[in-house]
Amino acid sequence: MSAEESGSATLMTNRRCLLQQSAVGFGYLALSAMLQEKRVQAAPALSVNSPFHFPPRAKRVIFLFMKGGPSHVDTFEYKPKLQESDGKPFPFEKPRVQFAATSNLLASPWKFRQYGECGKHVSELFPHVAGHVDEICFLHSVYGTNPSHGGALLKLHTGSDNFIRPSMGAWIQYGLGSENQNLPGFITICPTLAHGGVKNWGSAFLPAKFQGVPLGVASQPSTKARVKYIENTRWSTPIQRLQLDLMNELNREHQAMTGPEGSLEARIQSFELAYRMQMEMPLAQDLHEETPATLEMYGFNNPVTENFARQCLLARRFAERGVRFIQVTHSDNKVQWDQHGDLKAGHAKNAAEVDQPISALLTDLKQRGLLEDTLVLWGGEFGRTPVCEGASRNGRDHNPEGFTMWMAGGGVRPGFQYGATDDYGYYAAENKMHIHDLHATLLYLLGLDHERLTYRHAGRDFRLTDVHGIVHKEILA
Repeated sequence: MSAEESGSATLMTNRRCLLQQSAVGFGYLALSAMLQEKRVQAAPALSVNSPFHFPPRAKRVIFLFMKGGPSHVDTFEYKPKLQESDGKPFPFEKPRVQFAATSNLLASPWKFRQYGECGKHVSELFPHVAGHVDEICFLHSVYGTNPSHGGALLKLHTGSDNFIRPSMGAWIQYGLGSENQNLPGFITICPTLAHGGVKNWGSAFLPAKFQGVPLGVASQPSTKARVKYIENTRWSTPIQRLQLDLMNELNREHQAMTGPEGSLEARIQSFELAYRMQMEMPLAQDLHEETPATLEMYGFNNPVTENFARQCLLARRFAERGVRFIQVTHSDNKVQWDQHGDLKAGHAKNAAEVDQPISALLTDLKQRGLLEDTLVLWGGEFGRTPVCEGASRNGRDHNPEGFTMWMAGGGVRPGFQYGATDDYGYYAAENKMHIHDLHATLLYLLGLDHERLTYRHAGRDFRLTDVHGIVHKEILA
């Protein structure tokens, strides 16, 4: 055989080996292409300019934040074995890191009963919310990693408990933008200034226009939860427009000479938003057009519920005007939901303040057709231990190992319980949902892929879920 024939035979052999070794790969590529085509055909079409990665189930979020850590075993997760074992030692090993010293098991002082067609157990602390169990998706296996308020608040709000990161409201507004150009896309009503403070609604390295706009603070009554200086009694609207145009012209000239600068651009956009807000924000905050029946439903006629009722009603008014992310915080100057002691009085007080307003918000959203595309999220930064703290046997310690949050509306399964803690309520045990998973699922409901919602900063891509997060599709309707 000549050298030319030998080379040709070798080439044919190499080709034959290549085809043999690649056959499975080619088949996989063909199958992948076919499946992708079917997936695209099955999914509703999204426009080229759409901000969504896939069709959204919710358009906006109302986050009802219970600061301090409500006890899941005293509210929404009934534990018969805990009730039977009152005063006995906890049968498992306690977490290596605890916030305070604890002792034996402590049964819930409140009675539970079943509600709705789904038969969900709810404690007597929440008789009004209990009437909505067939609309709520209870997440009983949420868990975090930080037993301290500061770290846990930051983890819940930003996805990180030790670095300054954008808040989830900022990420959502960055990903989806605002539905109403005359109002902020992210509003936080009566936020707490403690345990992370402004970082919990900040934008960190995202452009400043995505940070939350605070209305009031937790330590003051919600009657003061208003945008300051929203009305300009000195200058007319046309005069203000001329002033802004001149200022923008000067700022643009400065930018042309010095190059783009983030803080100046943010200042320009904040001036423009403030100008536009003058027309719509006073109307959004004016409750006089609400009927007496609506005000009574929320609890305005009761001094116990009136403060949180105003926050919830404002949330509904902002939601119907296209604000993308609205946070409502229940807190005060004292102990919030943080009952290391005096559990009975503290939790009873807190639940009485929020139960009726939350129920009214769900009813109101449903009556107006808003609950279908508004995702309501309820919860605190962690739960409480099933074991007692202190000699009085009337307190519970922080517990990030397993706790309950719930969602309603916005494409989640109604009347559904997902996951569970152990028999006593200490550790997330079934279908465990880390805070990163909660964020990933929240973004999914809004039509955003948490792995694709990224922002380039300091040489790497960042995201709300960092390098973690699993979407728990079992809770989708």
